[in-house]
Amino acid sequence: MAMNTKTTEPIALETLPAVLSVGEAAALLRIGRTAAYALTGVWRATSGREGLPVVQLGHSLRVPRAALIRLLDADAPSATNSLP
Repeated sequence: MAMNTKTTEPIALETLPAVLSVGEAAALLRIGRTAAYALTGVWRATSGREGLPVVQLGHSLRVPRAALIRLLDADAPSATNSLP
């Protein structure tokens, strides 16, 4: 779950649109727009090995919801990595 940036209530990631603007993704990740755009540049420069996943649609960059969920799941601590 992510936090609703206007009310700080948790929101289900599955309820987000299929693609988000870089600014919308930045707000969900609680980072600045400039940092988010820099991370999209890293994604494109490294052929998707690092950074914020994006697709280019015409002149616009969009962050796929599924890629955002994978990114957040990859950063979440797993049960096997937790301490007893």
